[in-house]
Amino acid sequence: MKIIFHTGAHCTDEDRILKCLLRNKEAFSQNGVAVPGPGKYRQLLKDTFNALEVGPAAEGARDVLIDAILDDEVAGRLILSNEHFFGSQRHVLDHGQLYPEASDRVAKMRELFPQDQIEIYMAVRNPATFLPAALQKATGQRIAETLSRHDPRALLWSDMFQRIQDEVPGIKITVWCNEDLPLIWGEVVRRLAGLPMDEKIAGGFDLLSEIMSKEGMQRFRVYLHQNPELTEAQRRRVMIAFLDKYAIEDEIVEELDLPGWSDDLVEEMTAIYEADIDTIADIPGVRVILP
Repeated sequence: MKIIFHTGAHCTDEDRILKCLLRNKEAFSQNGVAVPGPGKYRQLLKDTFNALEVGPAAEGARDVLIDAILDDEVAGRLILSNEHFFGSQRHVLDHGQLYPEASDRVAKMRELFPQDQIEIYMAVRNPATFLPAALQKATGQRIAETLSRHDPRALLWSDMFQRIQDEVPGIKITVWCNEDLPLIWGEVVRRLAGLPMDEKIAGGFDLLSEIMSKEGMQRFRVYLHQNPELTEAQRRRVMIAFLDKYAIEDEIVEELDLPGWSDDLVEEMTAIYEADIDTIADIPGVRVILP
């Protein structure tokens, strides 16, 4: 079986993707793709990961887990989604690294499912917007302590993915930028489900409709209907053109509010992030979905 662990940097749009996957649950099931509700496995996997801290997985643990998650459903591909797969939001910056528990968690995934093909699908986000969002509920004291301990320019997603590949070699990883998601939404959902890029899915423009005016979406859908032969790349260029004219400004502008941060620092962090995406794409075994 192929088991997809779908996660993301906290404060990304993973819950929206899960809702779209569940919306297509019945159609995907006909293609041998299982999308169980998170209530069936999140606590179960959390407890199992915790048990692995004490000792190795019991014999037959894999089959027990699969039976409990699938609940008699037959599938060759299983999609499990949880933003906490690599650790809680509180510990995303421990030891001066982004998600320091990531490689250990992936090792536990492999231990639990040794005979299955495991793949990781994950969204990343510009640290210039990720850190303020991740620390949104933190106390002023914790924010000050966190910022004093870590140079935000040194927090690289590529370091995390390289750790995973070094410590758990052979794991296939698919990555995308949360900032790009409105343009690549359909491809992300189809790749999660292992479907061809021309396969129809429900909710293929869910996120786009949240950042584009109603008039823009109506015109966009009419254009697609009149031009059904468009390739995925051409469709994205059309999305960009319509967003240039019909984007809802308040929905695409993010607030950056951390003490001591200047515009120059944010620009520098953004440039480092963009370069880091190129570094991630060069890591063997990692695929980056780009617009």
